[in-house]
Amino acid sequence: MKAQSFEYQLQHAIAPMPDPAAHLLAKTAAVAEFERVHGAAGKTSSRAVAGSTGSPLLGLRRFFTPGSQKQAGSNRGSRNLLLGGFASACVVVIAVSTYWLVPPGQRQVLVPPPVTSRLEPEVGGDLAPPVARASDANLLPPPVVTEAKPEPQQPPIVSRVGPDHPQKTPRSRVAHPIGPSLPAQTGASPAAAPEPSEVGITTTANEAEVVVAADKTPATANAGTSVPIAALPAVTNPVVTNHGVGSDLSEIIVTGAKRKSWLGGLFSRNEAAPIQQMSLPPGYIAEGRDKFEHFEVNPVKRVADEPVSTFSADVDTASYSFVRRELNGGRLPQVDSVRVEEMINYFDYTWPASDSRDQPFKPTVTVSDSPWGEGKKLIHIGIKGYELPVRQQPDVNLVLLLDVSGSMDEPDKLPLAQKSMALLLDTLKPTDTVAIVVYAGAAGEVLPPTAIKDKETILQALNSLQPGGSTAGAEGIKLAYALAERNFRKDGVNRILLATDGDFNVGITNQNELKGFVEREREKGVFLSFLGFGEGNYHDEMGQVLAQNGNGVAAYIDTLNEAKKVLVQESTASLLTIAKDVKLQVEFNPATVAEYRLIGYETRALKREDFNNDKVDAGDVGSGHAVTAIYEITPVGSKAKLFDERRYAGSEETHSQQSKATEYGFLKIRYKLPNGFRSRLIEQPIRIDAGVPEALRSNVEFSTAVAGFGQLLRGGKYTGPLKFDDVIRQARGALGEDPFGYRAEFLSLVHKAKDARGM
Repeated sequence: MKAQSFEYQLQHAIAPMPDPAAHLLAKTAAVAEFERVHGAAGKTSSRAVAGSTGSPLLGLRRFFTPGSQKQAGSNRGSRNLLLGGFASACVVVIAVSTYWLVPPGQRQVLVPPPVTSRLEPEVGGDLAPPVARASDANLLPPPVVTEAKPEPQQPPIVSRVGPDHPQKTPRSRVAHPIGPSLPAQTGASPAAAPEPSEVGITTTANEAEVVVAADKTPATANAGTSVPIAALPAVTNPVVTNHGVGSDLSEIIVTGAKRKSWLGGLFSRNEAAPIQQMSLPPGYIAEGRDKFEHFEVNPVKRVADEPVSTFSADVDTASYSFVRRELNGGRLPQVDSVRVEEMINYFDYTWPASDSRDQPFKPTVTVSDSPWGEGKKLIHIGIKGYELPVRQQPDVNLVLLLDVSGSMDEPDKLPLAQKSMALLLDTLKPTDTVAIVVYAGAAGEVLPPTAIKDKETILQALNSLQPGGSTAGAEGIKLAYALAERNFRKDGVNRILLATDGDFNVGITNQNELKGFVEREREKGVFLSFLGFGEGNYHDEMGQVLAQNGNGVAAYIDTLNEAKKVLVQESTASLLTIAKDVKLQVEFNPATVAEYRLIGYETRALKREDFNNDKVDAGDVGSGHAVTAIYEITPVGSKAKLFDERRYAGSEETHSQQSKATEYGFLKIRYKLPNGFRSRLIEQPIRIDAGVPEALRSNVEFSTAVAGFGQLLRGGKYTGPLKFDDVIRQARGALGEDPFGYRAEFLSLVHKAKDARGM
């Protein structure tokens, strides 16, 4: 923890030095009690000790060793002395140790009226040492110390210290007033006393909320009101007032404080530190707290070293939507939030589609010049999923799993999710069913499976949801799967739509555990898709894990228009799967290709042997989905190569394959039908003279512009001289048909990125 952090200062501000006066009083009381109880025995035993000789160890041994009656009679005086002294020493040690272990706010010693102990400020503002009259030490009773008892964490325990509340503060709650000190004399008039404040501090591991209520007189206790930390006045010298009997104290409320180890408190003596003012700028928006999986961009590879490239298909679009939100807010997105393949696949491309459900897609391959380096080529691989006619669409068993925790209490979270789900209902058939499950601190079923024909009942249940509580996401997922399996449709679609910000903080939060659970459930025929909402604590990594392993898609909903795109315009693609475990593999020809790199798909990379292993999961393609992959290659003989030729190249790398000199490589695609367990194979060569058909030119040019833009947002390591203006120029000439204006919107985002980069 940094020494300047608010939590560090808070901890030190509420942990003052032990009260020397109270320490002295406790010690004096223990000594007085010893003299009163054991005084007579000590005098008798001392005379016996004065006449004894020999080693002290020998005397102890004789004392503790059983002997005859004569020895017992002679050792009676020594035994009384040792027992009395040992017991007295224990009393002193226990009294002092117990007092030292208890925090200052809990130390209580009953003192008669003549004895006073208070802290008086000096002229310079520091605390004066305590004053105690040692002449009254014999009047002191034994010390009385309250003992702390552990309390449960939920709900938080509130510790109160004041005239109306006895000191029962547990050790993990340190209570003392902060602010101007109260009058030292009980007879002082209220008008002359400074106005104390009642402070309540609620702390967690990383955050603190302060509640303040002003008292006009020491006898008045008003209710506290919540104010921002920035609104509090700066406290330069917090004053610790005496907590003795009869003193007027302002009440201090401490909840959620982090428990300290008693052993650590035994050896730490921290002085009180001033609490500095902590303020946030007006209109502050949390940035950079959204969580994304970190990855490095795909490197350039030598065909002679690694000729085969294997990856999983990806139809997710969450990255593009999040990048758009950041740019519309005038901010450049986090680097790890930019997944280039998701930005490319956000747009629809008119690749030729298959006309058969048994072979749900056929690949399209084009070859063009690369705008990112002279002498390089781009290979586009596009597939368009078979679009199911309405009469062939199966019934849908849909479970809406909604996060209603406190973190969703923002307009762009739960309210937007409710509106988005209402739009989805308009695309479903009357025979489809919808159930609603929610989770916060716990999970619950809001609506059992209900037919779409009873739409009003579904909308009423949907609109009745209110946010609040923690986030037990794992419990909600389990309940949603149980509900989907209870209403399972053998020949239909069984899918869960999870709407959340991904912030799971109760129950199972480990991604590997959730991944294993979702993997087991998908084998039963129930799939899961992820819809992300909000920013500031958006956990994209969690959504990617759930969607990829749940045979679903991951989308990010930042506006109602995006909800229409995902849940209305692309509803069949989002709900109806035409192929699962789709894998692509390209083997490059070393006779014609020297180097290559795959644009994007870093988080979808597979091992070469995974391609033929049907046990390895891969991406799914929905009805009408388009998937585009781009390779940048360096042909043999090009001066754009990044790798130098090796001096000692083997013969297998130098021979020319004349029979395949017309191919850049060979493409393989494996997939399974939605209810199948064995994969099918599609193969196609990548010909050097493939070119770009005129009907597909706008697809190639626009997808290239989007790929270049995504790489620039990640730093542009391999884009050469490419600039934002080049992206704008290329995209403007390839808008093509744009019925919903998504491509035109892309141009505005490039302009905003250019402006944000220049700020």
